[in-house]
Amino acid sequence: MINTLALNVKTATVSTYQILKSSKLTWIGTLIFVIVTLMAVFAPYLTPYDPISQDPLAVLQEPSALHWMGTDSYGRDVWTRMLYGARISLFISVVAVVAAMIIGGALGIVAGYYGGRVDMMIMRVMDIMLSFPTLIMGLIVVAMLGASMTNLVIAIALTVIPKFARVARAPTLSVKKREYIEACYALGYSDIRIMVFHILPNVFGEVLVIGSLWIATAIRIEASLSFIGLGIKPPTPTWGGIIREGFNNFLDAPWIATYAGLAVLVVVFSLNLIGDGVRDAVDPKLRGE
Repeated sequence: MINTLALNVKTATVSTYQILKSSKLTWIGTLIFVIVTLMAVFAPYLTPYDPISQDPLAVLQEPSALHWMGTDSYGRDVWTRMLYGARISLFISVVAVVAAMIIGGALGIVAGYYGGRVDMMIMRVMDIMLSFPTLIMGLIVVAMLGASMTNLVIAIALTVIPKFARVARAPTLSVKKREYIEACYALGYSDIRIMVFHILPNVFGEVLVIGSLWIATAIRIEASLSFIGLGIKPPTPTWGGIIREGFNNFLDAPWIATYAGLAVLVVVFSLNLIGDGVRDAVDPKLRGE
């Protein structure tokens, strides 16, 4: 069974590599995202400044050789805060989406596999969660739990879990009717073994596509919550927090909000390009759409 799972993963990896090799746009998206991630990881080596330390003598300075992206209203280097903010924004988004992918995917597979009352109960809960707009759902959770990194991860994950559950459930309904699943029943395999080693590999591709796209959405949600004051508390830098700080001084220092907004735009754009490439790898029939 492990060999079957490994073979499915290997096949998906080869297909993904072939798509990346043939799609220039996907390469561009991947390159942008990797560069941004590496800059966030090696932030201490790319700037001599501290992201939190204030300098009253350098308040709202325009971009220069000393401060590449200028300074904010507290004299902090914007370039430095952008680098360290990328760490937190990307970490929150990736962890939230991975958690939602695991939980939502598992719920969707269980619902589709068992059907009946189990399916109805799980999917009705998912429908209730989906009835709330994404940002409103995140806002409610953060308002109830409080603003912190952990609570932001929970809030974003809860907004995305129903999406993964629905995506995982649909192919499970068709996969469980195939002949090799019936053979598994005949051999006496347990339900857990069937779901993990035989259904999951056939569902994982579609879930992965949604995951790559929803990381971009998670970044936007985090930025939106930080912008309205429900993100990580200052002075810890996040892209949404930097946009909010820059918005308050937009007429005097437009570079603060502009650079942070462009960072969100570029990363979201790169993730969408990656998502398109992964979609093409999973389902070549959709290529070019």
